[in-house]
Parts: sequence; structure tokens; C-alpha cells
Amino acid sequence: MSDWERSSTARVTAPARPRKLAKVPFVELADGRLQGVVSSGSDIERVYVSSVAAGTYMFACSTNNNRPCGGARGGFCNHIKALINEAVLQYGPERVARYLRAESTDGEPSAQTIADGMSATRPSQGDTKAAAPVFSRFLRHLAYLELAPVTAPLPEMQWFPPTRAVA
Repeated sequence: MSDWERSSTARVTAPARPRKLAKVPFVELADGRLQGVVSSGSDIERVYVSSVAAGTYMFACSTNNNRPCGGARGGFCNHIKALINEAVLQYGPERVARYLRAESTDGEPSAQTIADGMSATRPSQGDTKAAAPVFSRFLRHLAYLELAPVTAPLPEMQWFPPTRAVA
């Protein structure tokens, strides 16, 4: 464990397995959804913002400028399947299944069994209103990559409570 991990007030959780960021550069379990940004397979300048709601499995997929995904008609598109795969790599299959409230019929969950179980319920297609905040968070994360590495705290990241009492 590195020095910054030991001195951090927030628990640092390592990814379940390393993953490549080219296809799905951003994935998160937040706001009651599995959501993230998925690169287009055909156009290097296009990304899709995809999400699946926990419990209902209502899904949405659109480009970063709110054009609907052509593959998300009546079921999960390839972007959503890629998002599920990467979420399992990032967080582990048990955590993803628990968060989405997805039941696995054959015991041990995997990306495939999670996606199949959710698809079997015939989820409906939702609106894309969550796309803007998700894409904005993704851009914010990219901005942190451009900062020079420093040990001093970043002002916008100081929302953790102090560890010592002020006299």
C-alpha cells in the first residue's frame, strides 16, 4: 500500500481486475444506475453515454450530443453490454449484481449472466436525461489527468472532513 493510500481519509478500493480504458473509459455505480461512457466502434470522435437502472433495468444509450443509439431498440445494445463487462472488471461481479439487484440463476454471477438476467425481464428503454451529468463527470475526471502530480491537496477535492479537531 502506498503512502498516499495509508494517509488518505477515504478508503481506496483497488479494481477487481485491471481493465483497458480504450473501449469504456468511464464506468460508475451511482445515482441508482450503472452508467458510463463507451467509445463508438465506428467513429473515433463519437462516444455514447449508457446507463442501466438498478431494479427495473430501464436502459438508455445516446451519443454525447443526445442522438439516440441505433442499436438500443427493444433491448440492450452493444454499448450497454460493454459497460456491464467493464463494470464487472472494475467492481467485481458480486458488487455489480448486488447494486443492480440482478439475480443470477446459476449461482456465481458474471457479466454474461448479469446481462442475460436483466435482458430476460424485457426492460423498457428510458429517457436520456442522465446523459449530461454523466458525461460532465467524465470530462471532469479527464481534467484531473492533465494536472501535474503533486502531494498538496486540491481545493475542489477538500470535501472530506478534517481528521483533527480544531482548537
